[in-house]
Amino acid sequence: MNYIDSNLKVVGTRPIRPDGVDKVTGRAIYAADTRASGMLWGKILRSPHAHARIVSIDTSKAEKLAGVRAVVTSADFPNIASEEAFVGEGPMNFRDLSANIMARGKALYEGHAVAAVAATTQAIAEDALALIDVKYEVLPHVIDVDEAMADNAPVLHDDMFTSGVTPKPAKASNIAKVVTFKKGDVEAGFKTAEVIVEGTYTTKPVHQAYIEPHACLATYGSDGQITIHSSSQGHFMVRAYTAKLLGMDIANIRCTPAEIGGGFGGKTLVYLEPVAVALSRKTGKSVKMQMTREEVFRGSGPTSGASMDVKIGAKKDGTIVAVNQILKFQAGAFAGSPIGPGCMCGLALYDIEHINVVGYDVVSNRPKVAAYRAPGAPITSFAIESALDELADKLGMDPLTLREKNAARNGSKTHYGVTHSNIGFEQVLAAVKTHPHWKTPVKTGQARGLACGFWFNIGGESSANVHINEDGSVSAATGSPDVGGSRASMGMMVAEVLGISVDKVRTTVADTASIGFTFLTGGSRVTFATGMAVTQAAEKVVDELKKRAAMIWEIQADAVEWRDGKAFPAGSNAGAFEPLDLAAIALKAGRTGGPINAEVSVNAQGAGAGFGAHICDVSVDKETGAVTIERYTAIQDVGKAIHPSYVEGQIQGGAVQGIGWALNEEYIYNDKGQMENPGFLDYRCPVASDIPMIEAVLVEVPNPRHPFGARGVGEVPIVPPMAAIGNAIRRATGVSMPHLPMSPPTILAALSAAGK
Repeated sequence: MNYIDSNLKVVGTRPIRPDGVDKVTGRAIYAADTRASGMLWGKILRSPHAHARIVSIDTSKAEKLAGVRAVVTSADFPNIASEEAFVGEGPMNFRDLSANIMARGKALYEGHAVAAVAATTQAIAEDALALIDVKYEVLPHVIDVDEAMADNAPVLHDDMFTSGVTPKPAKASNIAKVVTFKKGDVEAGFKTAEVIVEGTYTTKPVHQAYIEPHACLATYGSDGQITIHSSSQGHFMVRAYTAKLLGMDIANIRCTPAEIGGGFGGKTLVYLEPVAVALSRKTGKSVKMQMTREEVFRGSGPTSGASMDVKIGAKKDGTIVAVNQILKFQAGAFAGSPIGPGCMCGLALYDIEHINVVGYDVVSNRPKVAAYRAPGAPITSFAIESALDELADKLGMDPLTLREKNAARNGSKTHYGVTHSNIGFEQVLAAVKTHPHWKTPVKTGQARGLACGFWFNIGGESSANVHINEDGSVSAATGSPDVGGSRASMGMMVAEVLGISVDKVRTTVADTASIGFTFLTGGSRVTFATGMAVTQAAEKVVDELKKRAAMIWEIQADAVEWRDGKAFPAGSNAGAFEPLDLAAIALKAGRTGGPINAEVSVNAQGAGAGFGAHICDVSVDKETGAVTIERYTAIQDVGKAIHPSYVEGQIQGGAVQGIGWALNEEYIYNDKGQMENPGFLDYRCPVASDIPMIEAVLVEVPNPRHPFGARGVGEVPIVPPMAAIGNAIRRATGVSMPHLPMSPPTILAALSAAGK
C-alpha cells in the first residue's frame, strides 16, 4: 500500500528515541561490555613493518608463559580460494580477507596481524605478544597511489594482474582493476568547447573515526556451536565471513548484535571475530577481544586516498559539453577500493552529453580500505565540484546558476547507464536559491563556497516480523543493526500502519537465529529496505486482525475495515458491533486462530537517488593558515523524513565529518611506512568548538517505490563539504586548494607559492 498521500499521524513526527534513555544513562550494552564466565582475553601481534616477508614465527616462549592458553597464526586458518565476498558493502575477496585478518607469507602494512594469543588476563596476553619471535625480511614499500602505479614500484602481490584491460597484462602490478564509463564522444565534445578548465586533485586516506573500537566475545561450544557478540554494521555479515574464513557451516554460528558506537562503513568487515573463534576453539573457553585506539588506526580500514585529473569543457553560455576524469584510488594492501562508486557519483548530478571516466584500483602498503559513508563519492566530487567552481569563475557565471543550467532532471541518463526518475536535484537547487544563507551578502573578511553531492542509495535483502502481544502492545523485530535511529523509524512505520501510538511498539534487532537474512546496515538502505519489510509485515498483521474481528463478529472478513487502531464494521450492512482494538482481539486470539504475527522478507528495489547542496562561509587567517567555518547550511532531498530529527542529525553529522576531511584529517607516514598519528590527539577530528551550528534543510520529494516515500539520507551529506569549503577558501585567498587536507601548513604553503 502507498501511504505517501495519506493523512499521516506518526510518520513525520519527532518521538523520543526508544534507545535514548539506556544510552544517556550508560546502561546500553556494547560489545566491550559483554562478559562470559571463565573467559580469556585475546590480543593480536601486529607487524612493525610496512612490507616484509615473514621468514619464521616462533611462539614457543609465549605458549610457556603462565596464563597463556593458546596462540594462533595463519597456520590455524584454512587456505581460502579466490572468491568474491557476497555479503559486505565494499568489494572484497575471501582469500584477501583471510590474509588480512592474519598475514600469510608477507606482512603488507604496518599493523598487519601476524599472530594472536589468548590468556587469562589482558596483561598476560600483552606480555605473551612480546615473547613471540617473528623474523622478517624487510622489503621495499610504497605508500602513495601515484608511486604505487609506477613501473618500478615494489609489487605487493606477484599474482595480481590488472583486470578490466585488453589484452590482460602479462606482468604483475599494483593496479588491481581499471573501471571505465563512457557516454557520447568526449573528443568530439571538447572540439565544441569554448572554455576549458583542467586540474589535478589529491585526497588523503581518512578514518571513519567511530568512537567505539572494534570488540567481540566469541564462544566455541563443545558441540561445535558458536556464539559471537560483536560491534558491527551487520551480524549476518559477521556470521558469513567467520564461517567462510574458518571453513565452518553458517548454521553453526549465531551472531548477536551489540549496540554500535559508530561505524560509518568502517564496521562492514571483520577483523577480530574469526581470530576470537579460532582461539576459543583451541582453548574451549570464551575469548574476548577489543582493539585499542592505536590498533583501530593501524589495523582497520580507512577510506581511500586518491589522485585525480579532471578536464571540463563548456560553451560560453555555461552548457557543459564534455568531461574527462581520471581517478586513482588507494585500496590499501588488498584490492577493493570504492573505485566503482567513485566513477559513478561525481558526474551523476549533471546532464552532460559527452563523458569519459576511467578509474584505477591500486594497492599499496596501507591498511585495507573499508567503506566510509558514500564510499568513493566524496573523493570524486571534491575534484568535480572544485573544477566546476573554477569553470564558473572563468565563465563569469554564478556557481549556482552553472549548476542549475546543467542539473540532472527526471529522464536524464547517467554516464553509468541509469536514467534518473523521481529525483529532487532541481528542488534542492531551488531551495539553495531562496535560502537566506545564499541570499544574504557575504560578511566582510569572509567568503562563500557552494558544492553539490549525490549518492545512488541501495536496497537489498531485509527481514522483519511484527507480533501482537496479549495486552495489545506490539513487538517488531528486524535484522538491521541500529546505526542512525532505525529502531525508532521502524516502530513509527509499524504504528502508522496499525493506527496506534508509537509508544505501543517495541522494536528490537534480532540475532541471526531469530530473524531472516538481512543485508548489513550501509549504503543508506535500512529505512528504505527494512522499512519496506516491516511495513509489509504490519500490513499482513492488519489483514489478520480484520479476519479475527470477523470471526468474533461472525461476519465476512471483507466486511471489516481497520482504522485508528481498531476494527470497525465496513458500513451498516455489515452489522452493528462495537469496535475492537488490538487488546480486545489479542485476548481472543486463542479461540480465533492463535497468536497474531507476520514475518516478511524482501529484496527491495528502487531505492531512489539522493542529492544535496551545501553552502559554507569561511574566514582564513593568512598569518597562520587557520580556517574558521563561520556559517554552514546543508540542503538535501530526503524523500519523506520518517523521523525529521534523525534525518537532520544524519545531515549534520555527515557535514561535520566532511569538514574534518577537508581541513585536518589525514594519515601521516614516516619514511619507513609507519603511521605517526594513530590516535585522536594527533589525528585531528573536528570538535564542537571547530564548527558552527549546521542548519539542515529537508527537501521532500517522495520516492514512489517506498510506501512512505523514503529515500536514504545518510550518505549524501558527507559528499559536498570538502569542495564547498575548498571553494570558499579559494575565494577568500585567491588561491586554488586542490589538495586535501586544507590544513594551516598546506594553506600557508599555497599562499607562499602564489606570492600572497
